[in-house]
Amino acid sequence: WAALDPTPYDRAFAAYRAGMCAVLAGRTEAGHALLRQCLHPADPADPADPADPADPVSRAAPATAPAALLRAGVAALVLGEVATACRTGARALAAVRTSGPDALLPQALEHLAYAELRAGLHAGARAHALEGLHAARRTGQPNSAVHLHAALALAASVEGPAEACAAHCDAALAGAGPHGLAQPATLATWARARADLAAGRSDEAAARLGPLVRPGPRQGHFAARMLAVPCYIEAAVLAGRAAAEAGELRAAVAEFAGWTARTADPQAPAQLARCQALLATADEADARYAQALAHHERAGGDFERARTQLLYGQWLRRRRRTREARTPLRDALVAFQRCSARAWAERAAGELRAAGEHGPSVRPATDGALSALTPQQQRIARCVAEGATNREVALRLSLSPRTVDHHLRNVFAALGIRSRTELARLLGP
Repeated sequence: WAALDPTPYDRAFAAYRAGMCAVLAGRTEAGHALLRQCLHPADPADPADPADPADPVSRAAPATAPAALLRAGVAALVLGEVATACRTGARALAAVRTSGPDALLPQALEHLAYAELRAGLHAGARAHALEGLHAARRTGQPNSAVHLHAALALAASVEGPAEACAAHCDAALAGAGPHGLAQPATLATWARARADLAAGRSDEAAARLGPLVRPGPRQGHFAARMLAVPCYIEAAVLAGRAAAEAGELRAAVAEFAGWTARTADPQAPAQLARCQALLATADEADARYAQALAHHERAGGDFERARTQLLYGQWLRRRRRTREARTPLRDALVAFQRCSARAWAERAAGELRAAGEHGPSVRPATDGALSALTPQQQRIARCVAEGATNREVALRLSLSPRTVDHHLRNVFAALGIRSRTELARLLGP
């Protein structure tokens, strides 16, 4: 996350800058201690923190100015304080909407979307990132647009459709390369790999993620690469690479274990136990999966818990413990459908059928695509897919042509498409 415009004598900004530099230099403990000083900007109206007119720090901009709140949100994400990042991000967005400046709106929406993605709030993240993308284009901020494409790609890697994920990944990577933006490049690569994994392309997913999570010149961004490790371990094991790459996989898990000990991210302990289960012997794996599921119960979050349940069910079924496998597979299917994670739900449904049970039907593909849209956008998309012009849609839905045009542009951005023809193909029979 890029540093935001500082107030010249702001102590919180100094702590933020020093903390980020320390983390980048590998002095994680010292960096985290500094970043924690930025988490709760003081209210300038608080009588417990009176301003001293002789102190240049006190004469600086209020601590709860939008930029200070944005820095606090970024610090919370680096620390893994996901709930704090969501709350602070929402405060920052409200502050920007209330008092500006308009140039900070794309960043406020971007940081809130990233926090919501970490919290498993994919629909909210998608909505905020889409608004941010339009704001970035309107205010001429191409780098922010790149970050927002990466956020949209991550949301689409869960909720779909696959075409939107691919389009946002392409846009993020195309913009990240020329400008040296390692974070959105890492996140977009992770998003594409996660979509590959959902579609059963585990070998492709492992090949994409390996260079990001292993040491080397192509290593991913410091604030994002650890987030991709569980996906990499899962992909490599499902692709049959566990024996050939045992050393690399165990090294990645060991590094992830160190990160888990330092971060406050609520999902990390469950993800670590899941990684350990994937690499464990048959005698040890059962206990590791149980440990992961216990962590999930404490952390919450449907999507990550469902991924562990799916892997556990697969593991049980392949050891001919078919009856036991049905419960986690059934739970995974229901949770994925609750998350609108259609491709993941199809994986769970396939495993459940292989275990001898037919679970709830997975929604049709068109419903999965439309789930990325608001109800008004869905109505407009269906009309356009049927061949109606903007004027015809306006008459049919009692809207102005300008409103239809505005919504249709949002539909294209949300689905990662560029034309009415692509929309008709996506929603057609």
